[in-house]
Amino acid sequence: MMKKKVLAVVLASVMTMGMMSAVSVQAGVDDKTLVVGFDAEYPPYGYMDEDGEYTGFDLELAQAVCDIEGWTLEKKPINWDSKDMELKSGSIDCIWNGFTMNGREDDYTFSIPYVDNSQVIVVADDSGIEKLTDLAGKTVGVQAASAALDLLQSEEEGGQKELADTFGSLNEFADYNTAFTELQAGALDALAIDVGVAKYQLNSRGEGFKILDETLNTEQYAIGFKKGNDELCDIVNADLQKLADDGTVEKLAEKYEIADMVTLKADGEDAAQSDDTEETADTEEEAAE
Repeated sequence: MMKKKVLAVVLASVMTMGMMSAVSVQAGVDDKTLVVGFDAEYPPYGYMDEDGEYTGFDLELAQAVCDIEGWTLEKKPINWDSKDMELKSGSIDCIWNGFTMNGREDDYTFSIPYVDNSQVIVVADDSGIEKLTDLAGKTVGVQAASAALDLLQSEEEGGQKELADTFGSLNEFADYNTAFTELQAGALDALAIDVGVAKYQLNSRGEGFKILDETLNTEQYAIGFKKGNDELCDIVNADLQKLADDGTVEKLAEKYEIADMVTLKADGEDAAQSDDTEETADTEEEAAE
């Protein structure tokens, strides 16, 4: 009987150690590999460049974190509508790719927000669409499982289901490259899309499109980890601040032309900007006197 009890304790200990190891490996700590899940057609945050390499603001930022920690970065393209399954199954360590945190706080452990984003509408220049109410009866495209789709289906405060109900139809696409092709061909009247992605697409496709002045909402991007994975989240948060302090974040933001959207600042920078603003106001007040 005693041998059985000892064996049971040993087996339980082995199982517990195995579970702990699995969690650590998933966290990208013990195995020194960080597996980042991303949408491979979501520029400027994650996409394939002309050389066939995956790159983008988020992926370069993830690489910078891995360089600090001595980890290997594994870039894993995923279908955006299967991101939750990928994360829960442990096949990826995080979702790092223009991922909206607002309204999802209960479902993930999120990093500090690092980008201010807006959901906007893109139309052809000659569409005659100038404001949101002009979308009544129109065919509007959106990415499947995206924040824009969630917004257009939401009846909660700030949601835009009432607007979406005026559309002729709301068509879902696996990625925005395909959706833009449909817009260009005239199969769509408008696209609901993240402003950073919209600006990139407009710059790369040339003239012929515009972003409506009216936005659907404002929100923040953050890195999504499996709920409860505070260990990895804390490490990444600390490294993001280091990268903000040494200028890496600012450099990457300028490279990908999203400097006006990035909110991750060096320690003390916000306070300095606030002081400068106050000094400017004081100077203007004195001049007025």
